[in-house]
Amino acid sequence: MTMKLMRVAEFAGVSEVTVRRVLNGSPAVAEGTRERVLRALDVIGLQRPAAMAAERSPLVGLVVPDLQNPVFPAFAEALAERLNKRGFIPVLCTRTADGVSEANYIDMLLAQDIGGIIFVGSSYADAGTEQGAALKERQVPVVLVNAADENPDAVQVAADDAYAVRQAMVHLDGMGHERIGLLIGPGGHVPSARKLSGFADFWQAKEVASGRWLPWVAHALFSLEAGASAVQELLRQGVTAVICGSDVLALGAVRGVRRRGLEVPGDVSVVGFDDSAFMGSVDPPLTTSRQPVAAMADAAVNGLVAQMDGRQTAAGVILFQAELIVRMSTGRPPASPSQG
Repeated sequence: MTMKLMRVAEFAGVSEVTVRRVLNGSPAVAEGTRERVLRALDVIGLQRPAAMAAERSPLVGLVVPDLQNPVFPAFAEALAERLNKRGFIPVLCTRTADGVSEANYIDMLLAQDIGGIIFVGSSYADAGTEQGAALKERQVPVVLVNAADENPDAVQVAADDAYAVRQAMVHLDGMGHERIGLLIGPGGHVPSARKLSGFADFWQAKEVASGRWLPWVAHALFSLEAGASAVQELLRQGVTAVICGSDVLALGAVRGVRRRGLEVPGDVSVVGFDDSAFMGSVDPPLTTSRQPVAAMADAAVNGLVAQMDGRQTAAGVILFQAELIVRMSTGRPPASPSQG
């Protein structure tokens, strides 16, 4: 038992004496210290004192749409690391090919008396009407990261998509591009709507009528093939650059450009969004907007823990600015637009 208490003390960053005080229910322990010790007990697998056993579970669900888009594993890893450091046990939940959905996972998590849930990139509506009602009824703490739909009553963390698009457009405009396309997700997808807003703001500032630039907007599902297909209409419109709603869409756009016998960036420049793994190693290395994953994960975990500790947290979206990482997929436009 002494060795286990040493492990608890080390994990919680306290002395063995403090651990024993917590186990004995001593009031001479600060609340924050007490919580760290209790969570360390959960992680190491020791039973809490009986009087404390009914407190909120240390399990935290991490619900992501899939693991194929490399930005989702990046967020899952960052969130799990921060949860572990604070004594929580992350439970990764992702949709599977055999039909296990977000709603199914919520049922499973509720059955485990989950302590809180962080949704990453999901539509909260996908959690299911009954499941959403159950989360509210049980007052399960929830934080949404880059939520796909509107949730004004939730604590949210998101990238400033509008800012990222404006930043990319300034970069392309400075290179001489005048016909810039936007390839984003389906209508109703909130991050895509924010990107479209930034796109519109840029053209309005340049006093370009919407009737001119609206044909330069295309929507697609977030996949390589969808990006390759959707970019064809933008190429027919004569764009010389395309800003994409994700790195996956951008790689699809590069594929679609090459299918037309054109080159990136010689004929068409392409910009991604996320700066997910290996984007500096693709051909050509992708210019993309880097999401501040670490900072966003910090904010998400802080927001969740605040709710779990019973502190009042204001609903709303905390926006984080992305950084444009300029690589080799953008360059000056050709002498005349390549319409293929």
